[in-house]
Amino acid sequence: FDPRHYLSTHTCGFPKTGPHRLRFLLESVKDLRETLQKKGSNLVVRKGKPEDVVCDLITQLGSVSAVAFHEEVRELL
Repeated sequence: FDPRHYLSTHTCGFPKTGPHRLRFLLESVKDLRETLQKKGSNLVVRKGKPEDVVCDLITQLGSVSAVAFHEEVRELL
């Protein structure tokens, strides 16, 4: 979770992620983790700037051959 997406991010005067959307996201991530664990896997969840968190995870894991990511679509106003 990138705090920049949740703290003081507004579009047209409205928060980008309000309490209901945040709750939905948290419940969805929890459900995904539980589903993966039932299948013998897991989900790593971190809070921070992705450019820092991903670098730290790669360092911790040691052997990483690829990293996939997506970029959020930015609205044009």
